[in-house]
Amino acid sequence: MLARTINLYKNAYSGLTQKIWLLSIVMLINRCGTMVLAFMTLYCSHLGFTVQQGGLVVAIYGVGSITGGFVGGKLSDKIGFYYMQVGALLLGGIMFIVLGQMKTYTSICIVTFLLSMVNESFRPANATAIAYYSNAQNRTQSFSLIRLAINLGWGIGSALGGLLASINYHLLFWVDGCTNIVAAVILLFILPFVSKAQQQQTVGVHDEHTKEQTSPFKDTKFLYFLLFKLFFASCFFQIFTTVPIFFKSDLHLSEFDIGLIMSANGVLIALFEMVIVFKLNGKRPYLLLMSYGAVLMSVSFLMLNIPFLNSFLVATMAVLTITVAEMIAMPFMNSFYIERSSQKTRGQYAGMYTMAWSAAQVIGSSTGALFANHFGFVNLWFVVALFCMFAAAGYYWLLGYKSA
Repeated sequence: MLARTINLYKNAYSGLTQKIWLLSIVMLINRCGTMVLAFMTLYCSHLGFTVQQGGLVVAIYGVGSITGGFVGGKLSDKIGFYYMQVGALLLGGIMFIVLGQMKTYTSICIVTFLLSMVNESFRPANATAIAYYSNAQNRTQSFSLIRLAINLGWGIGSALGGLLASINYHLLFWVDGCTNIVAAVILLFILPFVSKAQQQQTVGVHDEHTKEQTSPFKDTKFLYFLLFKLFFASCFFQIFTTVPIFFKSDLHLSEFDIGLIMSANGVLIALFEMVIVFKLNGKRPYLLLMSYGAVLMSVSFLMLNIPFLNSFLVATMAVLTITVAEMIAMPFMNSFYIERSSQKTRGQYAGMYTMAWSAAQVIGSSTGALFANHFGFVNLWFVVALFCMFAAAGYYWLLGYKSA
C-alpha cells in the first residue's frame, strides 16, 4: 500500500520541465508573503472603517485587477512574458509597502487600485510563461504545480499573517512587499532571459494541439465560459471578504484561529492537488470537472448555516470543502482556455481570463459585504450556494455547445 502511494505521487510529479520547477520556486517565495488581501477587511475594521467600506476596498482591488489583466495580456503578447513578470513583481512589491503607509480611507482606495493594477498584470504573463515551458501532455500538471506553490505559499502566508496581524497589521504590508521584490530578483537569477522572438518561435512547437483563434472576443464558447467563471469566482471570493468577517463576528474566532483555518486550504492543496489532477486529467471533460467543483462549493457555503455546536469545527469543515471543490475545478480552467488559444493570442486569452477573475472579485467583494450588512450572513450563504449551482449548470450546458 505504501509503495503504491509513493509510486502514485512519483507519477503525479513526473514529466515536468526544469523551468516549470524553477518557476514554481519563484511563486512559492512570492506567495509566502501573500497575506494583505486575506486580511484587508479585518485591517479596515482595525482602522475604524465599516464592514461595507472594507468590502469596497477589496472590490477596488478587483477593479484595478481588471485593468491589470487587460494591460498584462496585451503586453505579454507585445513585449514578452519575461519582462512583464519581473516588472510586475518589482513594482508590486514597492506598492505593497506604500499601501501600508496610507492612513486615510481615500488614500487607501487610490493606492489599492494602483497596486492591484500593477500586481495583477503579472497573471497573464505568468500563464503565458507556464504554457511556454510546458506542452499539451503536461500542461495541466504544470499549472497545478504552480498552483501548488501558490497555495502552499498561501497556507504559510495565512498562518504567518494571522500571527503578524495579532502583533501589528503594518507588518503584513512589509512582508508582502519584500517577498514580491525577492521573487523578482530570484526569477532574474534562476530563469534565463526569454525574448519575444524566442517566445514566438518556440511556442509553436508546444501548441500543435491548440486551435487557431483570431480573437478571444470571437470565441463564443470561451465567452460563455467566462460568464460562468464570473459566477463561480464571485462566490469563491467570499472566502477573502465576508467569510473572515463572519468567522470573527458570528463565530467569535480570533485572528490567529482564522489564519490557522485559512492555512489549511494551502496545505491540503499542496498535499493532494497534483495527485487529483493526475488521476482526473484525461478521464473526464474539463467542463464536467468544473461542474462537479461548483456543486461541491455550493455545499461548502451551506455548511456555514449549520447550527454552531462548535464554531471552530464548522469553519474548518466549510474551508476544507471549499478546498476540495477548488482542487477539482480550478486546475482544469487554465487548461481549458490555453487549449483554445494560439501563440499569437495566448496573452489576450490569459488577460481576459484574469479580467473575469478580477471582475468577480469586484462583484463578490462589494455585493457580498453589502448583502451581509443588510440581510445577514445566513441569507448570504443561501444566495451564494444558489449562484454556485447556476455556474455548475452552465459548465454542464457548455459540454454540448459548439462555438460559432
